[in-house]
Amino acid sequence: MKVGIRGKTFTLLLLFFGWQWQALALDPALAAGDGAPHPAAGKVSMVLGGAWLDTPGGERRRIEMGMPVDAGDFVQTQPNGHVHIRFIDNALVSVRPDSRLEIVRYEYNRDNPGRSTVKFSLEEGVTRSISGDAASSARQRFRLNTPIAAIGVRGTDFVVSATRDSVRALVNEGAIVLAPYSEECTVEAFGPCAANAVELSGATEQMLGFDLGSQAPRVLPAVHETDPDTLRDDVDDAVESATESEEEITAAAEVYLEGTANDRVNAGIAGIVNLNSSMPTDDNTTPEPDFTPDVPFGEDENRQRQMAWGRWGNGQGALERITYAYEVAREGREVSVGNLEYALFRPDLESRDVNDGLGEIEFDLAAAQAFYKKQGKAVAMQVSDGNLAINFDRNLFSTGLTLNHDSTGEVLFSAEGRVYDGGFLRMRDSNQRLSGAVTLDGKEAGYFFEQQLNEGEITGLTLWDSR
Repeated sequence: MKVGIRGKTFTLLLLFFGWQWQALALDPALAAGDGAPHPAAGKVSMVLGGAWLDTPGGERRRIEMGMPVDAGDFVQTQPNGHVHIRFIDNALVSVRPDSRLEIVRYEYNRDNPGRSTVKFSLEEGVTRSISGDAASSARQRFRLNTPIAAIGVRGTDFVVSATRDSVRALVNEGAIVLAPYSEECTVEAFGPCAANAVELSGATEQMLGFDLGSQAPRVLPAVHETDPDTLRDDVDDAVESATESEEEITAAAEVYLEGTANDRVNAGIAGIVNLNSSMPTDDNTTPEPDFTPDVPFGEDENRQRQMAWGRWGNGQGALERITYAYEVAREGREVSVGNLEYALFRPDLESRDVNDGLGEIEFDLAAAQAFYKKQGKAVAMQVSDGNLAINFDRNLFSTGLTLNHDSTGEVLFSAEGRVYDGGFLRMRDSNQRLSGAVTLDGKEAGYFFEQQLNEGEITGLTLWDSR
């Protein structure tokens, strides 16, 4: 794998590594050469929490599912906001919490995609972009600007985090070229820059970083462990789903989760306090629900439910609420998914396929347990809200959870992924992962989830009942 600095070329052996997307825009003149009204550059396919669209005329609108997005628009997400956008050339973009993305220009030429032009500007925050036909065909006319550096692509799935002083970029598929602004690399230009540029290919355990005052980007170790094969599956699934009709995509991704959340943990947490019950509230305030049982599951729950979480060892000891010892959970059941700590057991049936004709099913959260872990210590979190939707026709799922602890504030976990043969759920990106299963009759589901924070991580288990 080759990493090149123009004028100073060197080769690095990059180890295998392994998400957020961004918004694009469309120029009316190129979209419809016959003078007919041009279609919007893209549409919002999913929105969680608070997010706003600022238009060139100064209008601000709350982002909603199905809203059109066009050239000149700004996508602004609040600390709990997360927006997914699908574009007319099948590009896919995700704007994560506390981010602001401008769709500077989006000119897609259907007849000759190589003459297309795409340009974004990430003012702050994190975005993930999977290139569509425009960027893949016209690589020399794609540009993502950040406050201090420019990014060009070679047909790519990549993630960028930007502030006024630094840029970090991960590559899942393809390659990117990162370069600081200079006389040879201006904000107004298009395509990759050559001066002081560094190119990085995907399938590595590396990322590119550039800080204000540096002469050139640096190759850095990736922050999070990832599975390149799993990431590639996720990318393929996303690209495949983008070719389906907008109605099908919207139906599969239609999970609304309102409220406030913050997935950025303040540095320098002084200490960790145990929290085994709901957060304290004022006398006149209705307590937030907590789907973590006050006492551990017993025989009644084990007898009433098809699915059960078993633990290989002691787990988190006295903090365990919805798990059983391995020997108890396995009675009449077999392992569906698991990790080094837990396994999700479901009925041991002769069939290994989900029932036909399940269609789309929405689930209510039945019970959960979640932990915030930092420096080897774990504390229980409150799980106050949850949504899960599975589209068995399209083999897609989407889910969201709201978690809380004094040390973290409210945290939003949201994920979309693939349903595999046998009713298995899977999703993984650079800072979170999910693995789960559904019963073959579609009546119960469960999954393990993990989310990396700036300080520490969150892990948890869930159980769901169909509506």
